[in-house]
Amino acid sequence: MTETHSMTRNRMVLLLIGGIPVTVALVATWLWYFVVRGDLDIVSILGTANRGELVQPPRQLDDQTLLDESGVILKFADMEPRWAMLIPAAGGHCDEACEKSLYVTRQIQVAMGKHFSRLRRFYIEEEHTGDTELVVSQLSDGRPAPAAGDFLEYLATEHRGLQALTLSAAGYNALFEEYSSDAGTWYLADPAGWIMMSYNEQVPYKDVIADLKFLFKNSGG
Repeated sequence: MTETHSMTRNRMVLLLIGGIPVTVALVATWLWYFVVRGDLDIVSILGTANRGELVQPPRQLDDQTLLDESGVILKFADMEPRWAMLIPAAGGHCDEACEKSLYVTRQIQVAMGKHFSRLRRFYIEEEHTGDTELVVSQLSDGRPAPAAGDFLEYLATEHRGLQALTLSAAGYNALFEEYSSDAGTWYLADPAGWIMMSYNEQVPYKDVIADLKFLFKNSGG
């Protein structure tokens, strides 16, 4: 082999090596673009254990008007991208199923350890959360329920970091169809605000953790 051929081959090898990171970045960008548009179901493609139920097609939270406690519209597109656990409740009260969903999602987030900050939680009501009543006599951890009073204070004490939102009845039905037939249902949304999975009391929290770890490991969110 001549010196010229050797130099040409070396240049080609260097170009190929240098092109790998660029190619990976382009593919990742392309995939995430279609995930955000809802054209790509990353959960189905990655093949999680699927302990919960896939929401088909995924539902975009920003298609509905979500308000925070100050009445300001919240847009997921404007927030730091994180996976989100959504706990719906209706009727102006939080019953045993609601309290259990709050408790379980809190325990799941804590159990994620170093991945704790990759999750956020939202409590979503049709009514203003300040008017909600906790209607249980005992909490899921066995302690007596707090006396009737400010529900927001209960959330701030028992569920620090959780954000309360309100949603119109029409938006509620559009996003949380499964909840209407099973009050123990809560949801998982991806970092772009697409509701992808629903879970209920039949799914052990360890199985949910397994799904989350899989998603964190294999997705870019």
